[in-house]
Amino acid sequence: MRIRWWIGATSVAAAVLLAGCSSGDDGGGSTGSATDEQAAVAPQGAAPADKAEGGQAGAPIEFRQDDRAIIYTGSIAVRVDDVEQAATRATSIASGAGGFVGGDKRSSDDSYTQATLTLRVAADKFAGVVDELAKLGEQERRDINTEDVTEEALDLDARIATQRARVDSGRRLLAQAKTLSDLVMLESELAKREADLASLEAKKRRIDDLTALSTITVELLGPGATIPEDDDDATGFLAGLKGGWKALTATFVLLVTVLGALLPWMIAIGVPALGGVWLYRRLRRPRPST
Repeated sequence: MRIRWWIGATSVAAAVLLAGCSSGDDGGGSTGSATDEQAAVAPQGAAPADKAEGGQAGAPIEFRQDDRAIIYTGSIAVRVDDVEQAATRATSIASGAGGFVGGDKRSSDDSYTQATLTLRVAADKFAGVVDELAKLGEQERRDINTEDVTEEALDLDARIATQRARVDSGRRLLAQAKTLSDLVMLESELAKREADLASLEAKKRRIDDLTALSTITVELLGPGATIPEDDDDATGFLAGLKGGWKALTATFVLLVTVLGALLPWMIAIGVPALGGVWLYRRLRRPRPST
């Protein structure tokens, strides 16, 4: 009886142990199968997620249109009935766009009146301001130019950062100087580094100003005013005659200028030289025998 009970207890314990091992094998198998599924889904040779994200950090930077540094410049000629009134209106347009008048040149004659205004406006309002200026009267000419200086701006930023580090290093070395000769040498080197840094920062401020504020030159023409012609585009007999006359007058002015510069030397050197030659010939002249 006892033997039967012992055999039964042993069988139950063995069954419990086998069930536990079976459940552990199932859990490990499920983990392995999940890993196999991830490997099957991922492309062959693909890096893990964390490595892939790290790889994106070294990818080339792509700039959006808003990130680029672009200089906008333009000129427009508009014929108006009243130049003074149109100039006041153009000033108001620039002020309304957050800009200002950088230059104002006006001329008037019996037959015509003309004004040339240089306006500085925000870059994002450049096109709208040009269109509003064209509505002041009859547009005669429009010239728009853009210059992308993104790479130059980034290069200046990098050079400024490097130069600032050099200045800081020079200041630390100057604070640790022990001898007078080291102090003088380090002060000279630090002054040079600070001057280079100031020059780079000035260039960067200039680029920032040109990219932040666009320049528009508006020429307001009265009813009798004429648009000045570009000499480079002028051709024909009259253009050639005009160019030849300018060359002749320029040459004549150059010769007169050179003569005026040499005349004092000719008087200062020529008069004594002529006197010497006259005296020399007089002394060599044979005297009459007595």
